[in-house]
Order: sequence, then C-alpha cells, then structure tokens
Amino acid sequence: MTTPKPKSTNTAAFYLQAILAFGVSLTGTIGGIYYLPIDAWQKSFLIMSALFLVTSCFTLAKVIRDQTERDTVRERIDEARLEKLLADHDPFKTAA
Repeated sequence: MTTPKPKSTNTAAFYLQAILAFGVSLTGTIGGIYYLPIDAWQKSFLIMSALFLVTSCFTLAKVIRDQTERDTVRERIDEARLEKLLADHDPFKTAA
C-alpha cells in the first residue's frame, strides 16, 4: 500500500505577497511607460504589449498547472492499476 503524497497548501500571506508583487510590478511598468518621453502611439503600443505579456503569463501558468494535475491523476491511476494487478496475482495458484 502506498502512502498518500502530502498536498502542498499556500498560506494567506503567500497569496497576499503574490498579489501585491503583481500589482506593484504591473503599476511600475505601466507608470514607467507613461512617463517615457515618447509619442502617445508609442506609449500605447508598449502598454498594449505589457498587458498582452501579462495575459499570456496567466495562460502559461494555467497550462502548466493543468499539465501537472493531469500527470498527477495519471500517476495515481497507474499506481491503482498496479496495486490491483499485484493483489490479484497469486504465485502459488495452480492452473486448472
């Protein structure tokens, strides 16, 4: 019988730190672009690019999380099948 793997949990402080870090970095990036001495259309392009980068990072994080969860489920199913095969196998059983 296998021991269950401990499930990692994040604390509220970790969530708060992640949210604050995201907010500060996004605000700093957009604020820095706003104060650049360039034309408005160039600023708009840089801001649009920064926002696209943020959304693609969220998408990448979701894809990686989904892949990890799928692999974990597949691993547990494979372990359950192996345990069933081993439980059903009796090396001392004679063929009739």
